[in-house]
Amino acid sequence: MASYEIEIYVRFSETDAAGHVNNVSYFLYFEEARTKFFQEICPKRNNSINFILASISCDYITQAYAGQKLKLLTDVEKIGRKSFTVKHTLVNPKTFKIVAKSHAVTVCFNYEEQKTIKVPDEIRSRMEKYLVVTNKESEFSQ
Repeated sequence: MASYEIEIYVRFSETDAAGHVNNVSYFLYFEEARTKFFQEICPKRNNSINFILASISCDYITQAYAGQKLKLLTDVEKIGRKSFTVKHTLVNPKTFKIVAKSHAVTVCFNYEEQKTIKVPDEIRSRMEKYLVVTNKESEFSQ
């Protein structure tokens, strides 16, 4: 099983007065990864099925700086009946150190009916190839 991966280029505007990536910027990185991941698992998504973010957390492990290229790995930790949990691991590919970790609970939602819905079988089956079976972080040091 492989993680879904994107590259993140850290722009100067994403840093703060201390010179490292501002805490808010990490959530933008995670959103970019989730958006691209959702395009991967449901390329023909219709307007009646959408994903809404129910919860997100971030653990900041080490600092990142402008000009760095980071790797953002996305895996699925859990698939429930109406929701699923996505795990993001932001890594410095030069040092293999984890920069930050995130867990995001996402709910399938029908905007026309304004209610949560069951995770569609086709999407569930596409997500299963990203389902974490072993600890993905073991290949990286903290």
